Amino acid sequence: MKAIVKVQPGAGHVKRVDIPEPICQPDVGVKIEVKFAGICGTDLHVYHDTFKNYPPVTLGHEFSGVVVEVGSAVQRVKVGDRVAVNPSTAVVCGQCEYCLQGYYMFCSIRRGMGHGVNGAFTKYVAVREDQVYALPDYVSLEEAALAEPLACAVQAIEELTDLHAGDVVLLSGPGPIGMLCLLLLRAKGCRVIVAGTGQDQLRLEMALRLGASIAVNVMAEDLQSIILRETNGLGVDAVVECAGAGASVLSCLNAVKRLGTYIQVGIIGKEVTLPFDTILYKQLKLVGTLAHSQKTWVRVIKLLHQQKLALAEMITHRLPMSRWEEAFELCEQKQGLKVFLTYDE
Repeated sequence: MKAIVKVQPGAGHVKRVDIPEPICQPDVGVKIEVKFAGICGTDLHVYHDTFKNYPPVTLGHEFSGVVVEVGSAVQRVKVGDRVAVNPSTAVVCGQCEYCLQGYYMFCSIRRGMGHGVNGAFTKYVAVREDQVYALPDYVSLEEAALAEPLACAVQAIEELTDLHAGDVVLLSGPGPIGMLCLLLLRAKGCRVIVAGTGQDQLRLEMALRLGASIAVNVMAEDLQSIILRETNGLGVDAVVECAGAGASVLSCLNAVKRLGTYIQVGIIGKEVTLPFDTILYKQLKLVGTLAHSQKTWVRVIKLLHQQKLALAEMITHRLPMSRWEEAFELCEQKQGLKVFLTYDE
């Protein structure tokens, strides 16, 4: 079968090559035919070799599919089930303090699909039963493929913070995770101001369609003036930084009011210089959030069942895996929001 593989270390070195089909573990294994696989910023980082990876490795970790084989001890899913998959627990010890509490992201030996072990930009994957969540027929497989990025947003907005209806929130960075945070904030009854750069113009327009009150191009408008105007000079109740850029972090610190909440979602990936005393003088609640936990997935599956979020509107492109380079470029140039790959020979 074909797969999109990081074939060796270094920038680039991603090719569409033949790999063998994975083998389903005889006891707790589940083999899945991939139906939709979303391109994530992490895939771009692996391509550029700015995120730790272990080549040769098949990329892709946001996906859904249909079960085609199960091991003898598997009980929760069966052949034919339509499923979402938690890709982040592909390799964990299961015994450390963090694993036992469900915070697998902090396991010292953890490796996730798409960078640490083979991922979903191919036809079949093999995983453990505990990674798999069966879904009812009314949940589309496209929606199911958004489960993992939705989990990142759920932890940030629903689990680690205390936001309420009526709060005014600045969301900086209208990428896929940012837009999922927007959907959750709107569902809570928050008023959301979304900020991005000129390159984000298409995404800023989409943010308005998805419920943002205001969308600000920070290259053409004065964000701080708008914030003060919209909050009677106080600043926003909370900021959600999803851009992962030093300039965005500084803008967010300036925008949040005294006794407000700062939530860091985006990965900056390098050192930045900031007026750190701002946190002290404003007495801010500062929250960092890394992906998700086991309890997050329980909530995500409930959200998929309840169909309350406009997840399908996040999907802007669907391309065959043979056109993966075009799909990656769409993401690099921010010409789409969520770009899906589907398997073709």
